[in-house]
Amino acid sequence: MNSRITIDDVAQALGVSKTTVSRAISGKGRVGKETKERILQYIEQNNYKPSVMAQGLARSKTFNIGVIWPGDFEAVDLPFFQKCMVGMSETVSMKGYDILVSMIMGNDISGLKRIVDNRKVDGVILTRTLVKDRPAEYLKKSGIPFVTIGTCDDPEIVQVDNDNFEACREMTSILIGKGMRRLALLGGSSDHVITKTRLQGFREGYLENGTNAEESLIYLDVDNDLKIASVIGEVIRSGADGLVCMDDALAGKVIRKCKSEHIHIPKDLKLASFYNSTLLENMSPGVTSVSFNERKLGSAVAGTLIDLIEGRKAESRKLKNYEVVLKESTK
Repeated sequence: MNSRITIDDVAQALGVSKTTVSRAISGKGRVGKETKERILQYIEQNNYKPSVMAQGLARSKTFNIGVIWPGDFEAVDLPFFQKCMVGMSETVSMKGYDILVSMIMGNDISGLKRIVDNRKVDGVILTRTLVKDRPAEYLKKSGIPFVTIGTCDDPEIVQVDNDNFEACREMTSILIGKGMRRLALLGGSSDHVITKTRLQGFREGYLENGTNAEESLIYLDVDNDLKIASVIGEVIRSGADGLVCMDDALAGKVIRKCKSEHIHIPKDLKLASFYNSTLLENMSPGVTSVSFNERKLGSAVAGTLIDLIEGRKAESRKLKNYEVVLKESTK
């Protein structure tokens, strides 16, 4: 028989009501033992599979997971989100769920509210955390299961992330061990928790080497080419041993600016990045950086959310999911 037979088909074939068939399948409600066995045997023989929609209605579930992207991402951020999404998709698909993607534009969380209030998803993954995290605050109040990629100060929120603090600490310590005692640090928005985490790792790398980072060589909220050019000039004039960028986007912009100003890496300026991507892999010279497995991260966060949705215990995790790769830019 056709594998897409319905409850109505089963009821008609066995001469019972659709309610009786439904009760026999779900195990809820009163159904005689003989009748139940006859129904279950029939659907097994005829390869009956209840639809996801029907199961969802029966359990008040959608079998959808919401993945929230920040609307202010740059083109260079896409590889991170894409690789995470592959990992998420592989995991949720195996568990019988699908992904619904939505975006948050600035402080406007109306899209997030819409999919939650209209019960379009069973849980949510936030792909970025903020210092003042309005999306996380809303989700916590709504009561829907959710997990963040990235860390936040609220211990009640389940957080899954790469161990960025440890990765940045390790890279900083390695560079200091190579003789680069005076490192400058270039970072983006101080509203992003990842910026705060990477800064802490940078400082810790100095502390474990018995000294402190030079605060005058730390530049945050650098968000345009004019500021980058200014920082490069200040770093070179200061006699710093090198410049560490917090991510690949900033590192790429520094490399392009140095080329246009005929500043040679690593001869005139040593360069490293706390995050690697395909953007840097194609750069010449090769850039010393921290390489993460975003696919593994996506899989881990999706699995954690499904555990929450299905009532299993889930805890915050930091993945030792990185490798420090030394290349020509710091020689």
